[in-house]
Amino acid sequence: PLFADKADASLRSAGFTPVLITIPTGEAAKSLAQAGRVCEEMTAAGLDRSSFVVALGGGVVGDLAGFAAAIYHRGIPHVQIPTTLLAQVDSAIGGKTAVNTAHGKNLLGAVHQPALVLADVATLKSLPAREFNQGLAEIIKHAVIADASLFGLLQNLNRDDLTDLVQRNIEIKAAIVARDEYDLSGERAILNFGHTVGHALEQAAGYGTFLHGEAISLGMLAAAEISVRKAGLSETERRIIVTSLERCHLPTKLPRDFPRDAVLLAVQTDKKFADGAVRFVVSPRLGSAHLATDVTLEDIRAAIALL
Repeated sequence: PLFADKADASLRSAGFTPVLITIPTGEAAKSLAQAGRVCEEMTAAGLDRSSFVVALGGGVVGDLAGFAAAIYHRGIPHVQIPTTLLAQVDSAIGGKTAVNTAHGKNLLGAVHQPALVLADVATLKSLPAREFNQGLAEIIKHAVIADASLFGLLQNLNRDDLTDLVQRNIEIKAAIVARDEYDLSGERAILNFGHTVGHALEQAAGYGTFLHGEAISLGMLAAAEISVRKAGLSETERRIIVTSLERCHLPTKLPRDFPRDAVLLAVQTDKKFADGAVRFVVSPRLGSAHLATDVTLEDIRAAIALL
């Protein structure tokens, strides 16, 4: 509703003939059924192998549109135009496209790199506070795993001048992806700090209860607790993570009656759980992260219990 007319006019002025396809809002739209419907609409519109897809919107739109592009005619180009902070600093970068199933998040997908990513920070002025804040969770994640100086930038955050902050986060993620595009060596896996528990929380709560960044906030607290126990993260540095999340108005506690056992069950269906072991990302110190081989389900259970 906010940007489609401008994008349409821009594409037409460049000689293209765009067709607008919309999807419902929210994480529930990231489904195989929606992907099938989008592909059917693309077919009905006469799109072929010379066509391309433009993903205009937040992370859900980007993941679903990228997935549709990856499977349509065995793959056509796509362009990402992320209009949320979370999508600009994270999900639009790196080529991972996916939809969810009833058993877990992003279980069906493909690595399909965009031909172009256009992050127009002016679109971020439209975001309500909760939507903006969830994007800050992924920035805090980058601070934990790659660049502790981002914690300082967040203390002096200026919503009217986000160019440098967005650019730095794109650089961080792009550099990690470039070293391990297909997540084979394990280096790209550090981007999953907080996501093992975070994705499980989204599933256990029912998609839409938590925004993605809100679930990742809680997941990072669980990962920080495990990092203290298993990787040597100092209590002082753990507290910096907690304080940063609180300052960004992100959740740091689960309701007392939240079904924590359901979270642990969901962890075991996650892509990062393989051969009975968890590929869990820990941080030994702020600005650094690695995959741990000694994190158990009991460790995760204990960390979830503390949320």
